[in-house]
Amino acid sequence: MRVLGIDPGSRIMGFGCVDRIGNQLRHVADGSFHILEELSKSSDGFAERLLVIHQRLTEVIVRLRPQVMVVEQVFFAKNALSALKLGQARGAILLTGKIHGLNIEEYSPTAVKRAIVGHGQADKEQVAKVVQLLVGKRSFESPDASDALALAICHAQMIRPGPMKDAVL
Repeated sequence: MRVLGIDPGSRIMGFGCVDRIGNQLRHVADGSFHILEELSKSSDGFAERLLVIHQRLTEVIVRLRPQVMVVEQVFFAKNALSALKLGQARGAILLTGKIHGLNIEEYSPTAVKRAIVGHGQADKEQVAKVVQLLVGKRSFESPDASDALALAICHAQMIRPGPMKDAVL
């Protein structure tokens, strides 16, 4: 099963993708999109940011062809405006996933940290180090990319393998 993790943001959106083959994980891709850098200098509308999120995520989905998309749940925002913008970005992400027929799962940051590091109070650096060890990668483009990969790994570890479809009796 191919799992795509998304770390939502209205300025930077991270993505990470893994394959779960039996009990093994295989790193497929990771990266981040710097949404503000892609907008024209004359554009400052938030609607354009949401369009860029949709377009970049569509490109990733078409290229990687995941079966499941995992999105981080909103847990904290510095202020009401930040929470609103993050919620709108998550809405664009969730809608894009559904447009492409993906199953969507959501995990809290605490659940991801617990699954990756073993306790829910780990910091971002601890999570990134364990993700590096799990996928054999030395560095990530951004903390958003490693967070997204942690989401994908978290879900891949949670799913139980189903019955073998091609089993010979």
